[in-house]
Amino acid sequence: MLRLGRREFDAHEPVIMAIVNRTPDSFYDQGSTFRDEPALARVEQAVAEGAAIIDVGGVKAGPGDQVTAEEEARRTVGFVAEVRRRFPDVVISVDTWRADVGEAVCEAGADLLNDAWGGVDPRLAEVAARYGTGLVCTHAGGAEPRTRPHRVTYDDVMADILRVTVGLAERAVALGVPRESVIIDPGHDFGKNTRHSLEATRRLGEMVATGWPVLVSLSNKDFVGETLDKPVKERLVGTLATTAVSAWLGAQVYRVHEVAETRQVLDMVASIAGHRPPAVARRGLA
Repeated sequence: MLRLGRREFDAHEPVIMAIVNRTPDSFYDQGSTFRDEPALARVEQAVAEGAAIIDVGGVKAGPGDQVTAEEEARRTVGFVAEVRRRFPDVVISVDTWRADVGEAVCEAGADLLNDAWGGVDPRLAEVAARYGTGLVCTHAGGAEPRTRPHRVTYDDVMADILRVTVGLAERAVALGVPRESVIIDPGHDFGKNTRHSLEATRRLGEMVATGWPVLVSLSNKDFVGETLDKPVKERLVGTLATTAVSAWLGAQVYRVHEVAETRQVLDMVASIAGHRPPAVARRGLA
């Protein structure tokens, strides 16, 4: 059972986490949800299309202009409070590696801290424990926040992913984070080249076998683009193919830009796997 905020999710229930970037320079939407009203409209649309989690980010992952903790908080804290007011049942996640920002968004109503940089600030898990929020424990290969991988190597990339993510998850629980609210993430593209991310996907079942719920953040990423030689706006098909494979291998949470399309893929895989009945079953019965 995965428990986040007011929501509980069964082990075989796929969960969509919709991305809402509060940045003027995000790689995918180039700031389309930087202002409040477009961002709130995005939340409303994502929830209507089947997202259970809204992931709010105040700093883009890649290199760019410096964003201080104060500016990150300014972009996210008030927005989290407004989403909490308008959508009391939605799970609110905040993508941050900073403990100070984590504390501020938890005060505003966040249910989950999405630590995409692999515990670079170990105090973030302490914040999650203090507020009883969930925590995403990610493998980033030891990379510093907002840096790109350069000639990174692993003897065994999945062994390193398991060592780091399970270690972070166990530390979080030891600090007091509710065990049922801890998620692990292989960190596609973070501290990895394209071949590493493909191998992490291929071996995702090894993460699932640990018993921790697995989150994958695949949406329109560079490893998809390089694999197919496609620019950012032409990566949806590759993303959905990777999503289907990840779902078949047992991942549970999917951080995405395109909610409706992802929902269809996850529902189809769940039905093939026998975890979900068809929405309609008339063929051959009339």
